[in-house]
Amino acid sequence: MKKILILTAVCTALLTSCGNGIGTNTANSNSERDSLQRIIDQKDNEINDMMGQFNEIQEGFSLINQAEGRVNMMAQNAENNQTAENIRENMAFIQETMAANRQKIADLEQKLKNSSINASKLKDAINNLSQQLEAKNQELEQLRAQLAEKDVQIATLNENVTNLTAENTEVKQQRDESQQLAQNQDAQLNTAWYVYGTSKELKEHNILKKGDVLKGDYDKAYFTKIDIRKTQVIPFSSKSAKILTTHPADSYSLMKDTKGEYTLRITDAQSFWSISKYLVVQVK
Repeated sequence: MKKILILTAVCTALLTSCGNGIGTNTANSNSERDSLQRIIDQKDNEINDMMGQFNEIQEGFSLINQAEGRVNMMAQNAENNQTAENIRENMAFIQETMAANRQKIADLEQKLKNSSINASKLKDAINNLSQQLEAKNQELEQLRAQLAEKDVQIATLNENVTNLTAENTEVKQQRDESQQLAQNQDAQLNTAWYVYGTSKELKEHNILKKGDVLKGDYDKAYFTKIDIRKTQVIPFSSKSAKILTTHPADSYSLMKDTKGEYTLRITDAQSFWSISKYLVVQVK
């Protein structure tokens, strides 16, 4: 009976010892697996982050290429003010995107340096981005030089246009002045004045003196100004009318209307006004 109790105790101890050993090994395995998973997750996160930034840089280069193409196309018609403004906007966009790409490449290099990843191909890809950036920068320098030359040509063209515009303005001004002078001369040639009034009214305005019409001392404010090309009929609203100034008899007729009031009808304006551009009529 004593032997059975001892054997039972020994077996129990062995079983306990074995159980403890199995538990310890399982815990260590789980810990190592979790640690490895964390490392894998960290590397995945770092790779995903860098690949995302890598794609952003490539997208930036694509946008730069598109803007560069637009500038090259618009440069053919850069003398247009709106086109020139669009070129400036696209060049500003290219410059900003280039600066952003340069910063992103620098950030990417730093991330790779600080990461636990040792990927030679990723390093080669980042170096390739840097080379693309440098090549693109040289392309843009050439584009800037071309645009600068174009600006000189545009400036020369604008100067020529300005000079031509100034010449055209001067010619137009001279032409307008000549036309205005011709119009003024024509207006003067076709301008006449007439007045009608009683003997008393004509004397009061220094038009009539002792039955004679004064010459050169008329009160022009009292006269009515007319265009002889447009005025052929002058009603006097009077049943008595006497023309005091000299006009060819065959160039007009003085007739009564249905009311018995006199009306002057000029049948030949050039002849009528050829002797005097003033018509003075005495009425009652």
